[in-house]
Amino acid sequence: MNGYAGSMGRAMGLASNVQGNRLMAALPPAQLQRLLPWLEPVDVPLGHVLCESGNTMSHAYFPTTGLVSLLYLTEDGAPGEIALVGSEGVVGVALFMGGDSTPSRAVAYSAGKGLRLAVPVLKHEFDLAGPLMHVLLRYTQALITQISQTAACNRHHSIDQQLCRCLLLCVDRLAGNEIVMTQELIAHMLGVRREGVTEGALNLQAAGLIRYRRAHITVLDRAGLERRSCECYAVVRNEYDRLLTPGGPLAATSAEARQAETAELTA
Repeated sequence: MNGYAGSMGRAMGLASNVQGNRLMAALPPAQLQRLLPWLEPVDVPLGHVLCESGNTMSHAYFPTTGLVSLLYLTEDGAPGEIALVGSEGVVGVALFMGGDSTPSRAVAYSAGKGLRLAVPVLKHEFDLAGPLMHVLLRYTQALITQISQTAACNRHHSIDQQLCRCLLLCVDRLAGNEIVMTQELIAHMLGVRREGVTEGALNLQAAGLIRYRRAHITVLDRAGLERRSCECYAVVRNEYDRLLTPGGPLAATSAEARQAETAELTA
């Protein structure tokens, strides 16, 4: 009985934590209840590697706070960011898309917390072709948009514009307007030298858009950053909003799933 009570208490605690991740929060109650016994809360410290290039992951990670950067490493070890994952997403897309591993590395760029789900459970629920599958596929479409726009932005736009895009994507995924991140990490995200990051940050500070001091960046004028950024940020934001916010396709999918569950129970 004590073991049962402990399991119930753990499940109730997790039920409140899952709301911190937009994908988990979008699932209908019945689907979420099936996952709760398998979800594990985890701490993700700064610099922690969740997935190494070419390795097979044992778990998928659903961040609730913090930021995880997906990096591609060249043969000489130089990193370049291809996407940023926060509370809107999941680390481990390859696990349910059939690839099992990817050439990218997933590193925590801002310490936080999250939930992890073992691969066998994830694959089983995904293969049922139910709400979880639909939610994860919507997210994958949004992630592909971010990866594509990152490549285009790094090729065609100035460091100043890239930095604005980077800062906006970060604050979208964090609680508050302060980003704790070193010049080196930002340089990795943009694929540029640290000197370029310093110059760009000082330019934004001079314009009154941010306050910059030793790995701490405070966004003072978000609207100003959006005006100064290239179109890439808006393209990515709009796609995430379209696919992952209430009233969008993801919400419609969840509503259909709830209706199906109700029909099954009353049949």
